Amino acid sequence: MTTPVKCTECDGRGWKIVTRRGCVAAMGLRLEFSAHEDCIYCGGTEQLVEMFEWEVFTTSGTDDLGPCGTSSGQAPSMDALRMALRQMASNAAAWGRITHRVRDFSTMQEDWSKQVLFHATVDAAGSVRFERQES
Repeated sequence: MTTPVKCTECDGRGWKIVTRRGCVAAMGLRLEFSAHEDCIYCGGTEQLVEMFEWEVFTTSGTDDLGPCGTSSGQAPSMDALRMALRQMASNAAAWGRITHRVRDFSTMQEDWSKQVLFHATVDAAGSVRFERQES
């Protein structure tokens, strides 16, 4: 169930979308006032959330996940992936990727939009090569 409510953060220029999931259960637990609110105009106190995930995979028949991490910027993620790939054993067939994730309006973290930006490999000279992936 959603209910429009005037937003106080942007002086009433926008409307908040108040989402109450499981209202009957919430009323039974006396938690009916807990709700997720998003303003269409200003976003309220909630800011746009984006992150760049980096992951290293080793290929030995199947792709096994190695070191991984997240950063709020693309360049730090690329640096971390570059260092992790260089530290892998030279005989291991390692590759990595950078994934851009953005919080979509009123979604849970599992439902954030996800796009692979770069695919990284180590060449024969030991340099890490990044290839941009088409969307």
